[in-house]
Amino acid sequence: MDIILFHSVHGLRPAVHAAADRLRAAGHQVRVPDLFEGRTATSVEEGTALKDEIGKDELLRRAVLAAAPYSERGLVYAGFSLGGSIAQNLALGDSRARGLLLLHGTSDIAENASVDDLPVQLHVADPDPFETHDWLTAWYLKMRQAGADVEIYRYPGAGHLYTDPDLPDYDEAAAEETWRTGLAFIDSL
Repeated sequence: MDIILFHSVHGLRPAVHAAADRLRAAGHQVRVPDLFEGRTATSVEEGTALKDEIGKDELLRRAVLAAAPYSERGLVYAGFSLGGSIAQNLALGDSRARGLLLLHGTSDIAENASVDDLPVQLHVADPDPFETHDWLTAWYLKMRQAGADVEIYRYPGAGHLYTDPDLPDYDEAAAEETWRTGLAFIDSL
């Protein structure tokens, strides 16, 4: 399977490369574009400032340029937090998308969004300050209305970016369960 994996607001860090290596070891082709062009952040606040400096439109432009050469084959879009938001936007706009794997993040959904049974899997901390229960309920309903086939997995007690071993949010048990479930999802596409 061809996968494009987008990084979080922390930038393209070792944990993203490790995740890509894990997917490659399972037999997948994985691309990890650097939307921050070499810059990384040590905190959410620093990363948010970097994201805001670059701007949402520019980040989406960079993501589209990174995905475009491969989208004809039918990509699985994936991402961490901010990267999940970007992956979601691209997948909903790509009629050839094979699936969407969201780790720690979602995005608004355009009123006219429409997909044909797009398989979507979301993994989030419970509770998550960036993905509240009310938000996720509304998000789920809108994704279903758009035609997506959605599964949500929640991890009680985990921190927001619980799959990143270099951050305080890391939760090894939740991360390993996420990867087992996520790899099975990708293998089923």
